[in-house]
Amino acid sequence: MVDAGPLHLTKIAFGAKSYADIEQWFAGRRSPSLTTRYCPKRVEELEGGSLFWIHEHAIVARSPIIGFEQMENGRWLIQLEPRLIRVHSRPKRAHQGWRYLKHEDAPPDLGEGEDTGDVLPGRLLGKLSKLGLV
Repeated sequence: MVDAGPLHLTKIAFGAKSYADIEQWFAGRRSPSLTTRYCPKRVEELEGGSLFWIHEHAIVARSPIIGFEQMENGRWLIQLEPRLIRVHSRPKRAHQGWRYLKHEDAPPDLGEGEDTGDVLPGRLLGKLSKLGLV
């Protein structure tokens, strides 16, 4: 059986009004992290995976996951690499908290020098995709 690759997480970029807002979250931070109430049950499968950011109903970027650490108050830190990697936008419905994303369902990274221009809103991207236009 061929290894399908690591499991990933998706998370809404809550509060971000634009992609530039998400970039600002990472600017100058050495070790960005998120807190969550529970450690993912499939934490071993997330080794080598990424956290994919959802903005306006579309996956727009990813941040490689470094690891997980339990804090004194019982909550968990999801530690991320301090970089944001643009991906080919893909529609994704909004959800609360984080959700798993299979490796084969993850959008590919943008290539060197590749630019998608302005990111289409996810709802519009989904409708255009159903029509076979993107």
